[in-house]
Amino acid sequence: MDKTSLIGIILGIVAVGVGMVFKGVSPASLANPAAILIIILGTVAAVTIAFPMSDIKKVPKLFGVLFKEQKGKEPKELIQLFSGLADLARKEGLLSLEPKIEELEDDFLKNGLTLAIDGQSGDYIRDVLNEEIEAMEDRHQVGASIFTQAGTYAPTLGVLGAVIGLIAALGYMDDTEALGHAIAAAFIATLMGIFTGYVLWHPFANKLKRKSKQEAKEKLMMIEGILSIIAGEAPRVIEQKLASFLPASERKSLMQGEGGGDSGQA
Repeated sequence: MDKTSLIGIILGIVAVGVGMVFKGVSPASLANPAAILIIILGTVAAVTIAFPMSDIKKVPKLFGVLFKEQKGKEPKELIQLFSGLADLARKEGLLSLEPKIEELEDDFLKNGLTLAIDGQSGDYIRDVLNEEIEAMEDRHQVGASIFTQAGTYAPTLGVLGAVIGLIAALGYMDDTEALGHAIAAAFIATLMGIFTGYVLWHPFANKLKRKSKQEAKEKLMMIEGILSIIAGEAPRVIEQKLASFLPASERKSLMQGEGGGDSGQA
């Protein structure tokens, strides 16, 4: 489970709830059915209008992505994997990688290595795999844009809810106390609209974009690794090439660790 999503939501709720208490506002005032209906159902309605049903059907899956850790390999694991595959390919040829492919779980990597074993050119493999990455990024962009749009609509719907509440409050002009309660209730919709828009929907969109970039980066590493194996490059060269995808601190640590291992063997 991606704990940061859950922790962020909890912290957001606590921040607003505790802040309301400090300001002398009862959190029980949030139990406003009209405001909830306007914000939640109104946001769902606006998003449904903005996107085709084929995109809307993916929303439950998107929540799964938000609250689950990505299953991909760590960059260091990929570097070690390609180093081992390159060593095997140099010693026994590309066909020797075929049994190894069956052990892999990543379909993208299996497809790329299969194309390599089938004798396809590096340019062809790069084009095919890059197109697959672009298609993936397009799908992910649609998912993120759904939450981005929800984050745009929710605060505006909050203002709409406040206007409706204020119209209702005008009916209490003769009762000052009732008028005050009605005005306070009217602004609950604004609070909910801003909260859901900027604490939930926009951050959700940002997380989806971030996870998409991480997955694309992982696949780009795979492409470089596959093409390096086809080119017959030495494992050490492949390690140095793929290390460029790592942050500077991790890259330095990886290179020093490998250097230490070599000196120990010597």
